[in-house]
Amino acid sequence: MNAIVALCHFCELHGPRTLFCTEVLHAPLPQGAGSGDSPGQGEQAEEEEGGIQMSSRIHSHSPADGASAEASSPGPKKSDMCEGCRSLAVGHPGYISHDKETSIKYVSHQHPNHPQLFSIVRQACVRSLSCEVCPGREGPIFFGDEQHGFVFSHTFFIKDSLARGFQRWYSIIAIMMDRIYLINSWPFLLGKIRGIIDELQGKALKVFEAEQFGCPQRAQRMNTAFTPFLHQRNGNAARSLTSLTSDDNLWACLHTSFAWLLKACGSRLTEKLLEGAPTEDTLVQMEKLADLEEESESWDNTEAEEEKTLVFPEGAEGQEQIKCPTDLSSLSDCGSWQPRKLPVFKSLRHMRQVLGAPSFRMLAWHVLMGNQVIWKSRDIDLVQSAFEVLRTMLPVGCVRIIPYSNQYEEAYRCNFLGLSPQVQIPHHVLSSEFAVIVEVHTVPRSSLYPVGPEDDQSLSKYEFVVTSGSPVSADRVGPTILNKIEAALTNQNLSVDVVDQCLVCLKEEWMNKVKVLFKFTKVDSRPKEDTQKLLSILGASEEDNVKLLKFWMTGLSKTYKSHLMSTVRSPTASESRN
Repeated sequence: MNAIVALCHFCELHGPRTLFCTEVLHAPLPQGAGSGDSPGQGEQAEEEEGGIQMSSRIHSHSPADGASAEASSPGPKKSDMCEGCRSLAVGHPGYISHDKETSIKYVSHQHPNHPQLFSIVRQACVRSLSCEVCPGREGPIFFGDEQHGFVFSHTFFIKDSLARGFQRWYSIIAIMMDRIYLINSWPFLLGKIRGIIDELQGKALKVFEAEQFGCPQRAQRMNTAFTPFLHQRNGNAARSLTSLTSDDNLWACLHTSFAWLLKACGSRLTEKLLEGAPTEDTLVQMEKLADLEEESESWDNTEAEEEKTLVFPEGAEGQEQIKCPTDLSSLSDCGSWQPRKLPVFKSLRHMRQVLGAPSFRMLAWHVLMGNQVIWKSRDIDLVQSAFEVLRTMLPVGCVRIIPYSNQYEEAYRCNFLGLSPQVQIPHHVLSSEFAVIVEVHTVPRSSLYPVGPEDDQSLSKYEFVVTSGSPVSADRVGPTILNKIEAALTNQNLSVDVVDQCLVCLKEEWMNKVKVLFKFTKVDSRPKEDTQKLLSILGASEEDNVKLLKFWMTGLSKTYKSHLMSTVRSPTASESRN
């Protein structure tokens, strides 16, 4: 935590004074903090506590060194200080703790060495012991401004048998420039600083009681003749805190406490990466899961009527019986959909290398446009692996899959359809511009094109023929997202994982455009002229982009649509639109 913690005292002779302060350093030590030390010299004690290594570097200075240090210090001169105003002896370099985890140093002096910091601490000290105090003069308070920093101050009394009123006034202050952080740290600072104060007061109380037991000052003062006020002040005004607590290691202990306070307060509040609103894919998956849970209850009662057994032709690889609900078009995540073996197609890039660039572009164009994609093959695992790869180009809500069937299914039921080679496809589908057919033939290896290094051995015996009633010409611009996908696939500097992340980002980008278009056209019912202007702003005015947006609009979640419609119907929304 970038802050300064200081112990302050109200001296009866010199007013508010800073006794001891600890600051955080992210840079090399300032001049005067351990200056003149060499490794292994002057380090009297080192201890480990909470990952912080503490060094008490006390060494003797010559009178000249002391004079030069006093002249360069921004603090008050020696003549302006008494025993009650001084913590460290002249020539004491202070204390330093090294945090090995963060390479941060915690340095303690009587005053900060930097003139600007000294001014800030000095002003906070004066305000904490004069005007910014709680009722009763003991307790925490917050004050400050943007220029001089914000201060958490806790004032308290220390018992002293020789002081006026038998007590002296102190405060512990924490100064930092971040107001919000300091306010959020209030409960933590209050508890820990209160603990430090209780310990100091407890030590001083023992000394006070011992002195009172040996020589009661109250009765002695009452029996003493009246003396002038100034003479009384000059009598025993200067008593150090070490004398009041009878603790010679007081400043080393305070340094340890202040350093731990700064470290712990900086560690307790951490930044967390918060995910935003759920994506459309997440919402659609949650809705499908809820539908599956509801339908599973009815399947238990009517399993014989609502399920059918798919028997694959003889000679089909991976031959087995798969049970799925009849309405497979609405359950793209059916349990039988998951490939049972290692994927045949490892990625979109792998599929592009196997099919060839022109055939892959045609196939990808139909996938993105929402046209029906039909794969005919005996190898069920190959078909399912192909669908697993191709579906990554679409939002989850736009995917309707029938993994494998012995009869043709209409396009309204599915946009991914796996068929046995014996199935006859209707003529109107073969000639339709809204369908693409991938036929997988088993041919001798010698008649095939050379297999690339990434191809699996299972693909070496297949030939892929991609046909459509509306082939995509090479010079056709196509949807923008298709061009970006192909650019990512052809960039060999991008790994498969990076390409997958690019695909996720592209889908999110275009789903956001779909949301805008849906609200603009379906909810707000804007005219066509305004819609064309919006498409131009979205960068989707081309024909293929418009078709893609309209198809992807069917993939929006019911939650999002109902939220928009309920917002429009609310009275506040109607008033704002009017």
